[in-house]
Amino acid sequence: MSAQAGPGTAKGDEIAPTTVRVTRADLVRYAGASGDFNPIHWSDRVAGEVGLPGVIAHGMLTMALAGRFVSAWAGGPAAVRGLGVRFTRPVVVPDDDTGAAIELSGTVSGVEDGVATVVVTAKFDGRTVLGKATAQVLLPS
Repeated sequence: MSAQAGPGTAKGDEIAPTTVRVTRADLVRYAGASGDFNPIHWSDRVAGEVGLPGVIAHGMLTMALAGRFVSAWAGGPAAVRGLGVRFTRPVVVPDDDTGAAIELSGTVSGVEDGVATVVVTAKFDGRTVLGKATAQVLLPS
């Protein structure tokens, strides 16, 4: 079942899943916008030296993609009242033009006083990368 945010939104409604690709070029742009130039986000050598399987996406970038996913469903960012996540595993971004695919989906876990709680699932390589990811979305009146 697919749902659009609105008065009919109910517990169990699902947000249509989508896949977002993240490339090394995206990591460079995010580093410039955020000021996070940690070399684990651009250097294979440094990432390997600290025990990572390769260059990884910024955790906050992954969280932002989840927020954008919820925001699109909600009708815009003003409807998103809160978003919380835990970072559970990295998104490894290969040095190619394809990048890493992050699969996003969501389910309404409850509605109370005109606010829907949405559980967001973000997966990379079939494994969850954000834990306890929930958003609170103001429903239209």
